Amino acid sequence: MLENVILGLLLEQPMSGYDIKKTIDSSFGFFLKASYGSLYPALKRLTEKSYVSVMETENSKNKKIYTLLPSGKETFLTWLAEPIETPRNELLGRIFFYDHLDEATREQRLSEYLYRLEQEIKGLGTVQQIVSQELASLPNPGDYYYRVSVLFNGISQLNLVKEWIQNIKERNDLHVPNSK
Repeated sequence: MLENVILGLLLEQPMSGYDIKKTIDSSFGFFLKASYGSLYPALKRLTEKSYVSVMETENSKNKKIYTLLPSGKETFLTWLAEPIETPRNELLGRIFFYDHLDEATREQRLSEYLYRLEQEIKGLGTVQQIVSQELASLPNPGDYYYRVSVLFNGISQLNLVKEWIQNIKERNDLHVPNSK
């Protein structure tokens, strides 16, 4: 997925590796993590496949600018048009086996996760406010519909997971007999 995200970003404009990472962190950060250790090998693979060209700038030490090539654009658009697959969720896999943990560890891990969820929801709420202000100043805010929908979906999903975690911590799931 990282390679396709890179191609998509380069479809919009040439960028340095640093700029790509910064854009991923600020826009995709809640569903895609990209370290420099994964980003630069992905850029190298894309360059080797002739999907991306790289140019070293003379005005900055070791700064490389990556540009999407026609074959990269074609590959990206082909990927984008493919049927969407159902995502796999590590959280569900872990929680499925939480019956094997002792109560103290279970409570600690769920509380830690709940705290991180709340921080992420708060952060996305701040992003939502900024995006709403920026959209109000654009001549065609509808051109960004799908990008903004990802943000709203992310907030909704995190709130849903937060509610679920609170319910299982309190054993309020109505579908399972309470066995406190």
